[in-house]
Amino acid sequence: MVQKEAFSTRLEQAIARYHNRSVDALQILQELIALAKDLRNEPEDGLNPAERAFYDALALNESAVQLMSNEELRVIATELVLTVRNNSGVDWWKRENVRARMRVAIKRILNRHGYPPDLATEAVKLVLRQAEALAIV
Repeated sequence: MVQKEAFSTRLEQAIARYHNRSVDALQILQELIALAKDLRNEPEDGLNPAERAFYDALALNESAVQLMSNEELRVIATELVLTVRNNSGVDWWKRENVRARMRVAIKRILNRHGYPPDLATEAVKLVLRQAEALAIV
C-alpha cells in the first residue's frame, strides 16, 4: 500500500505537469522511464514481498524509523507476516471478530518491540490495510 501510493503520487504529479504544459513530451517520457526504473530497482534486503510491505507500513512514520533500527523493523515485519498468516482464514477481513483478534495480535507485537505508542494506532490500521491488500491466507 505504501509503495503503491508513493508511485501513484509520482505518476499523477508527472501527468498533471504534462497536462498543465509545465513539461514537454520528452521530459514526461524521461520521468516515466525513471519511475519504471525505480519500480524495478526496489531494494533487495532479504525480505519477501509481504515482509517488505509490512516493513514499509511500519517505516512510513519518520519518528519510528529514528527511534528503531532497520533490523528491528525487519524483525517486526517478519513477525507480522507470521501472525497474519496464523490468524487469518477465508474472508478474514470481513469478519469483525477475526479483525479484532488480528488488531490485538498486531498491538502486542508492536508493544513487545517498543514501537512508539503514540504511533501504534496508525501503524495497526495501516498494517491491517496492508494485510487486506495482500490477502494473506
